[in-house]
Amino acid sequence: MCSMGSWTITTTCGSKNTRPDTAGYTDLVFGLFELLGLRFSPRVRDIADHRLWRIGPLDHHQHAGQLVTSQIRTDRIINHWDDMLRVAGSLRHGWTPASLLVSKLQSGAPRNPITKAIQEYGRIAKTLSLLRYLHDNTHRRRIHRQLNKGEAIHALRKDIFYANRGEIRKRHEHEQDTQTLCLNLLTNAVIAWNTIYIGRIQQHLASSDTPLPDEAIRHTSPTIRAHCNFYGRYDLHAIKTPKIGQFRPLRNI
Repeated sequence: MCSMGSWTITTTCGSKNTRPDTAGYTDLVFGLFELLGLRFSPRVRDIADHRLWRIGPLDHHQHAGQLVTSQIRTDRIINHWDDMLRVAGSLRHGWTPASLLVSKLQSGAPRNPITKAIQEYGRIAKTLSLLRYLHDNTHRRRIHRQLNKGEAIHALRKDIFYANRGEIRKRHEHEQDTQTLCLNLLTNAVIAWNTIYIGRIQQHLASSDTPLPDEAIRHTSPTIRAHCNFYGRYDLHAIKTPKIGQFRPLRNI
């Protein structure tokens, strides 16, 4: 999970069933996030299989025992620090798409010194992230909560896209793109509607001296869909449409 402003990225990290280069790819992603001033906080699987890295000789880390047996190659980071900052600047200013840059760096990982340097830098951030994941229960719950919200968006899209069992069956690419964009439009419309009325509900409860606690607000997601009518008959004339700037009345439950 990565938070910056109003957007969040949540993902999983590490698995016995993934490709052999998963660890190197994860190190690369950790390094790029760290260079951008962001914190990459994925959900960690098979945490016992991950390696912890140290800077300096082992005798400088007496309390860590044999957990940090791998040592960071700081010379790689120092020698290519300027190049690493140029890569981060390209991502920050949008000069290069992140997906394209990561794929290029990963494809040249065995022989690209910049990729190796970013991976070394990422191993430092990954080690700190793993330790925080292990010892900070609040941080761990926050990661899982954000992941659940991401899965709720996918569940909402699945409910909206029920025709043809949720399969894209268009033959041509532009038709497939149109279908996908329409799904995104409808999903965003539901989320926008829910966001507005969740805010009105909070204002209403606050004005009636029964405000929602902060913990309940943190667990509230605009992807709720129990009130959405995905099937059946739609009678658009039965409901009086509110005027611009007005809202539908809230229901008492």
